[in-house]
Amino acid sequence: MKNIILLSIKGYQKGISPLFPPSCRYYPTCSHYAVDAIEKHRAAKGSLMGAARIMRCHPFVKGGYDPVPSTFSLKRNNRHKIKGEEQSNDSKSN
Repeated sequence: MKNIILLSIKGYQKGISPLFPPSCRYYPTCSHYAVDAIEKHRAAKGSLMGAARIMRCHPFVKGGYDPVPSTFSLKRNNRHKIKGEEQSNDSKSN
């Protein structure tokens, strides 16, 4: 099952995604996130994590760096921040 899901995602990445301009607000992109999640957390949990990530990716979200967490979670991984993002968030709270 895992291989079928990964094959379909990689087919999307190579065949469909290049036809459209880049629009993912996160890094890694949603499809790469799904592949990483499936490889780390197996087919069922990884697919749920990928679907949750796609639902979070919309024009009203800031986006940014959001790697696959080491434990299963459907929420954004906020533990990893880019240096500039940390500083800008600290200055906003002051």
